[in-house]
Amino acid sequence: MSLKKIKIIGDQINNAYGRARKAWEARDPAGYQALAVMQAQKGADSIDLNIDGTQKVSVRVEEMMAFLPIVVPAIQAATDVPICFDNPGLEYHRVGLKALDRSKCKGKPILNSLAASRTHLPEMIALVRDYDMRCVIMASEKFLPEGGGAQCFNPRESYETVLHFVDLLVTQGKRTIDDIIVDPGLAPVGADTYGLVNIGLDTMRLVTADPHLKGIHFSVGLTNFAWGTPKEVRELLERAYLTIGSEVGLDMALANIERESQPLPADHPMVGQLRAALAQGRMVDDETQETAGFRQAEAIMGIINDAAPVDE
Repeated sequence: MSLKKIKIIGDQINNAYGRARKAWEARDPAGYQALAVMQAQKGADSIDLNIDGTQKVSVRVEEMMAFLPIVVPAIQAATDVPICFDNPGLEYHRVGLKALDRSKCKGKPILNSLAASRTHLPEMIALVRDYDMRCVIMASEKFLPEGGGAQCFNPRESYETVLHFVDLLVTQGKRTIDDIIVDPGLAPVGADTYGLVNIGLDTMRLVTADPHLKGIHFSVGLTNFAWGTPKEVRELLERAYLTIGSEVGLDMALANIERESQPLPADHPMVGQLRAALAQGRMVDDETQETAGFRQAEAIMGIINDAAPVDE
């Protein structure tokens, strides 16, 4: 059986990475062009543009707004791979899209992301419509009756969030199902005491089982999954997740294109170990999710220990 190919949204224009941080600090368009070209040449289907701050660098909103009209044309001058605009704020997308030349995109740009808690959600949907975009929707936040959003703690709530967004995007955003990318949420598996990884997988199962949603896409922020694990096991854990996720509909990932970010064969030992660990994270009898979550964390620690080099 051939492995399902995951489309990659290259994530390296992000101040969490050293090269991007250096380019930001120098306000160096050539540095961003080099990162964009590298990701395009390695097969990225789109290039995420995230110039927000991190723990290592502070970025003011005014600085982002001033640089977007410079960096967006620079990236487009270097590659025609579509840009994925990544920020929760409306103005970021307004300014970035105003600088975008749609004739230079070989595919639709992406707005990343829409969530129930976003302010100015109707205006963001209008941008998706007016610029003929694809968009990422966050299934991990439910809509509250009084407005705003809150964390989903079961897959049914996440599925209902997807239905709500699909209705908004089809009716107000004039989108097709193919334009919609669902992010089911992906927590660090070793610290996932709330069962969020399994909720995400179950959400994809529910959505793909709905014939009215046939053709919808799924993406996760892959580097979140194995956060905090040793580098010797990190990539294998990420790829094992892609294998399990692809079985229930996952077809895209925000990921580091310089790493091997494609599924492992289903019979790879790491896939079996991860399946078993995630099964440990499911509640049995009258136990709490926290109890099951700690059992999952222990199983992940066992995987890490088994992979650790033995001192001679």
